[in-house]
Amino acid sequence: MNTSIILKENIDGLGIIGDVVSVKAGYARNYLIPQGVATVANKRNVKELDHQKRQLALKLEKVTKDAEGVKARIEKVTCAFTQRASEEGKLFGSVTSMDLEAKLQEAGVEIERKKIQLSEPIKSLGEHIVPVKLDAGVVAELKIVVKAEEEA
Repeated sequence: MNTSIILKENIDGLGIIGDVVSVKAGYARNYLIPQGVATVANKRNVKELDHQKRQLALKLEKVTKDAEGVKARIEKVTCAFTQRASEEGKLFGSVTSMDLEAKLQEAGVEIERKKIQLSEPIKSLGEHIVPVKLDAGVVAELKIVVKAEEEA
């Protein structure tokens, strides 16, 4: 005989959090429910799950809206750096995510350095686009301009 349960965690081969699935009664009673990874799918628990889903949807909507606002602010900013460089356009130093974080803070945009997706430091002159991963899957593109320092 099968029992309907609501998953509280992702379980490979069974489903993801919030899924209502049907499993053997013994599997639910002896393993899933005692481990705390599922609850019985009765009317009360299903209503509670629906309520939680609505709350999460509202929260996700707010987080997405906030992230879109930050994205707009980031994309307005152009980070300009002046560095010593060789005649071939290679920098003697580099522009790192730490430098980018500092420039964004100067522009009034607070971003954690780990959200700046700079795979390796910028070591050449010119324009560069660096993705910045924000909450809710929103990705902003940060424009960076690196110019050569004028020699006296």
